[in-house]
Amino acid sequence: MTFRRIRILILLGILAAAVGLTWLEQTMVRAWNGPLDVAVIPINGDGSTQAEDMIRALKASDFDDIGAFLERETARYGVKQSPAVQISLLPELHEQPPAPPHDHNALKTVWWSLKLRWWVYRHSGEWLPQLGRIKLFVLYHTPQDGVALAHSLGLQKGLIGVVHAFADPRQTQQNNIVIAHELLHTLGATDKYDAEGRPIYPQGYAEPERPPQMPRHEAEIMAGRLVDAAGRLVMPPSLDHCVIGAMTAHEINLDEGFKRRFASP
Repeated sequence: MTFRRIRILILLGILAAAVGLTWLEQTMVRAWNGPLDVAVIPINGDGSTQAEDMIRALKASDFDDIGAFLERETARYGVKQSPAVQISLLPELHEQPPAPPHDHNALKTVWWSLKLRWWVYRHSGEWLPQLGRIKLFVLYHTPQDGVALAHSLGLQKGLIGVVHAFADPRQTQQNNIVIAHELLHTLGATDKYDAEGRPIYPQGYAEPERPPQMPRHEAEIMAGRLVDAAGRLVMPPSLDHCVIGAMTAHEINLDEGFKRRFASP
């Protein structure tokens, strides 16, 4: 056997191992056999003093409403476990993740995804991957009037989220909506809003049995916004005003998780 063939076999073996590990950890987190293991890693997104102060004051309890939301909503679909998630707050990371491509080119996106996963591995401090751990990198930015934050994202492969959040304690609850949204992306949930950011009917609406023109007081978490009585598109004030819709529940395997755990022998 030539050296070239040996090298190809080694590369194929590495690829097969990576695919196998990806499948294994996605199966683990979507089985709903125990609480999700989530690590939050804060990053100063703009180098500001305000963001630094926000990070310094962070506590794990600042994310408690994410756990309460998941426990409440998974229970509605029959998966009753407490806690539903264990969130650990890790030390601040002083390096920014690779930025995604601006033009959404498919090859560039694949290459960026690989770079991001390698970046996460380098900063994990572990020789072996921590299978089943969801890593959420939260970049805090000083709020500026009229300036929107960069788009947050969540990757199912690698269980990675990159969240852009406001460095303002008054916006902690809305930050947690974005964090929960990206967390569910890592479990396989898809967005439920259109190109203009409006919820898609019916899957992007709370109470989808009601006509879409009727105002809502709750938002489907993967839509992230609701249409109020004045017809305005607004972000709910907290996760207390968000639900997991039926399609999202199916995408994150809540129905199958329930069947495996509680089906009669």
